[in-house]
Amino acid sequence: MELQSVHAFQAEALPLDVTIVMPCLNETQSLRHCMANAFEALDRIHRIHGLAGEVVIADNGSTDGSQALAASLGARVVNVSRKGYGAALIGGFNAAYGRFLVMGDCDGSYDFTDAVPMIGKLLDGADLCMGSRFKGGIAPGAMPWKNRYIGNPLLTGVLNLFFRSGIDDAHCGLRAIRKTSYAQLGLTSDGMEFASEMVIKASLLGLTINEVPATLSPDLRDRAPHLRPWRDGWRHLRYLVMLSPTWVFGLPAVLALLASAIILGGAIIHQVGLLPGKGYFGDSWVILGGFLAALGHLALIMALATHLHGVNQGYRKMRPLLRKYGSVLTLEAALLAGVGLLIVSGGGFLLTGYNWAQGGYVALPSALPMTLAAAIGAIGCQSLMGGFLLAIIAGHKAQIVGQQLPTEVTIPTPLLQDMAA
Repeated sequence: MELQSVHAFQAEALPLDVTIVMPCLNETQSLRHCMANAFEALDRIHRIHGLAGEVVIADNGSTDGSQALAASLGARVVNVSRKGYGAALIGGFNAAYGRFLVMGDCDGSYDFTDAVPMIGKLLDGADLCMGSRFKGGIAPGAMPWKNRYIGNPLLTGVLNLFFRSGIDDAHCGLRAIRKTSYAQLGLTSDGMEFASEMVIKASLLGLTINEVPATLSPDLRDRAPHLRPWRDGWRHLRYLVMLSPTWVFGLPAVLALLASAIILGGAIIHQVGLLPGKGYFGDSWVILGGFLAALGHLALIMALATHLHGVNQGYRKMRPLLRKYGSVLTLEAALLAGVGLLIVSGGGFLLTGYNWAQGGYVALPSALPMTLAAAIGAIGCQSLMGGFLLAIIAGHKAQIVGQQLPTEVTIPTPLLQDMAA
């Protein structure tokens, strides 16, 4: 249900280009200031760019009369029952009429006139324009020191490292995005990690991201902010890791397999007599090498599975190498590889048992044969089960890596009015 002022009803009859969306939860102290500032920004946008706009308050269950106050000040109020910062913004974006969406907090900390050049960037072809508080200026007392000097630089650095976003301030709450780009991203986060999700998915899809200076002022509330730095910082960090299969699975897989190859390869070379001496790797190291081989193979399967999941969800592009050799990545190939490895493993166990029996059932001089057989068997089992897992992720299809189709962009009904503009 929406609360609307006369101004909002009149605005619906006009072609709207820009919607400023503010998430709101008990913000009567700051609403008057924020609404006046937002309408000032819309006036400047109209004068400079010739675009009309509206203000949407995405209310997340206020009990202090924020809804009625916002409507009386000229906003269109959208009640969002799903709780959380991200949920409120998603609800506001879905109800917006403008083809350019501006988001900013409802606490007076951001100056919405900083969004005027953001709209200019979108008009010039950008898909997403971020504000940078480090370029625009942070007023004394506006940001806790741990956020300014630890949290934001650390999380922005990790985000740029993982996703090559190339931005200065990944967590600025003032930003603008094209409606079509927002719909393409398919954002789902309820909480504060919504800010990271937007940047990550835009980067993964290769959308054009620009950045302009934005200022940050102390908020106007006399209560503690909804943000919890340590809790929300951890939520951001874990979200970055979850959306980066290369770093959480791929890199550990490569390192584990490389270490395993060095250990087992060195042990084999000395075992068959190609190099003199006993070598550097005894039974203890050989067992570790077998463990790393199985672990690395499992991590590779998980990296591939999470990458394909992202592709299927529409927020990640298929890697060129997978697209090139995708025809051989089938369930049948995985099953044949798994069965073949299990046969080799079984042969290794039988040969080891035969040598044990021939030696009078005394302890074997080396753990290498048994470790190799065990590691190969574990990798064979993982190939069998991993093949089915990948086929399920692929949509219950035997062709694990198929041709990536263009992402279908679904725009909520209230957002369709300007598509013909």
